[in-house]
Amino acid sequence: MNNIPDPYAESVDPSVQCTSCEAVCCRLTVVLLPDDHVPEWLIHRDERGMETLAKNEEGWCLAVDPDKLCCSIYEERPTICRKFAMGSPGCRDARLEWRNHYSIPTPVVLI
Repeated sequence: MNNIPDPYAESVDPSVQCTSCEAVCCRLTVVLLPDDHVPEWLIHRDERGMETLAKNEEGWCLAVDPDKLCCSIYEERPTICRKFAMGSPGCRDARLEWRNHYSIPTPVVLI
């Protein structure tokens, strides 16, 4: 068994849950990597040929199912989405930036 500590895994805050989020990660730009296989209609190519997941007019990822409010390609989601862990430093930073941008108060957690 490997007992080497994983600093990234240790930096995940388990109190951060998707159920108490504004789905900030579903509004981030997701750059597609060569091994990602998403449906063609979900791909946006910029003038330089960079491929990202397409977004709707409101900035939501087009892969979000509007009826179920979940990722419609979850099993085949891009690498970047797979690595964006709930409660990770990137997740917490994105939430903080979102709250600051829209002046949303930070939720108070009572223990």
